[in-house]
Amino acid sequence: RRGGDGFSFRLEMSRAALFASCVILALIALSAAPQAAAAGTVCSSRALSAARLSTRSASARGHIDTPMMRLRGGAEAADDDEDLFADDAGGEEAEDDMGSIKAKAEEAKEKAKAAKPAAKTNVILDVKGWDDETDLAEMEKLVREIEMDGLLWGASGLEEVGYGMKKLRITCVVEDDKVSIDELEEKIKEIEDLVQSVDIAAMQKI
Repeated sequence: RRGGDGFSFRLEMSRAALFASCVILALIALSAAPQAAAAGTVCSSRALSAARLSTRSASARGHIDTPMMRLRGGAEAADDDEDLFADDAGGEEAEDDMGSIKAKAEEAKEKAKAAKPAAKTNVILDVKGWDDETDLAEMEKLVREIEMDGLLWGASGLEEVGYGMKKLRITCVVEDDKVSIDELEEKIKEIEDLVQSVDIAAMQKI
């Protein structure tokens, strides 16, 4: 009996100690819970405040950036407008330069043409009358009255043809770019009352 009573007593003491330990742990947990909750609340409040501040800063930055972007956009638009006008002005200047270059080229061409001596040809013409009674003096007078730009009459004389007939041999100098020999012959033949034919006796470039 004494042995069994001792064991039962120790068992009861162990249970009582375990129960007391559980009660103490529960009390500690209960006392720590309000502090943890308060700490959590404080952290949450701080996080919320930080989030609100960040949102306000972003909003303010957005309000500031928007006018700045508008200003930048306006400046860029102005730059684009200026660039467009600059392109137009550049195009007009290019056209003026081209016109000036062409004008200078034409001027240089005219100067070169003026500086270069005109090509000339010395021509000897034989002008025959209808018969031995043809007035060769009158014929020469009418021939010399023919005027053309670039035509200069020279020496003349009478030469025997045969059977008592003579012909008028007359020299002239013509500028090749201005006078056509064929046209000159046609003008002489228009003196048809005195002129029967016109022949080129000789030609020589000067």
